[in-house]
Amino acid sequence: MTAPPTTPPPEWIVLPGRTPYEPAVAAMEARVAAIRAGTEAEAVWLVEHEPTYTAGTSARPEDLLEHRFPAVKAGRGGQWTYHGPGQRTGYVMLDLTRDHGTVRARDVRAFVHGLEEWLIRALDRFAIRGERREGRVGIWVVDRTRGTEDKIGALGVRVTRWVSWHGVALNVDPDLGHFGGIVPCGVQDHGVTSLHRLGIPATMEEADSALMAAWSEVFG
Repeated sequence: MTAPPTTPPPEWIVLPGRTPYEPAVAAMEARVAAIRAGTEAEAVWLVEHEPTYTAGTSARPEDLLEHRFPAVKAGRGGQWTYHGPGQRTGYVMLDLTRDHGTVRARDVRAFVHGLEEWLIRALDRFAIRGERREGRVGIWVVDRTRGTEDKIGALGVRVTRWVSWHGVALNVDPDLGHFGGIVPCGVQDHGVTSLHRLGIPATMEEADSALMAAWSEVFG
């Protein structure tokens, strides 16, 4: 029997410096169209944005508390989030009509679960236990020294004709005060944290290495 054709892994691109949000979304939309047309490979982009508040499709106007930075509609799922220096955003553009490791084809719920697992496994490389919480989007950590439970990773995705875009954000060392201009993801009773806040002085390059290493464990 002839073995089924294999699909190459996604192209990984780490964008240097700080990337303005809206041009990144436009470039991502073009790449998604090319993936759907079969003219470009799947991709994972790792970027660091200029300070920006972004509104998902469920964002409420009253959850933008202060207009400190540009506030833009993102077109992804979810509510308000912040992107900025010190935060690694991962844009994941995959053809979901086929399987990717543990993620079955045409299963958006499994894809979101896979993104969560990707962040959890990346955090595990820093000896940080990332956890899901029922009714709360994102990845959460318990900070026992402060007696808090805070978000360290955010998720917001969009799927267009079975090609995914947008993705995840991991707080490496952002200015956590910048989150004070919004109600992050509509959650008022918990805060946000970062690797540095938790005592892990990781560089962005080390965070990238953890994300890249954890990817194959989930998505093959």
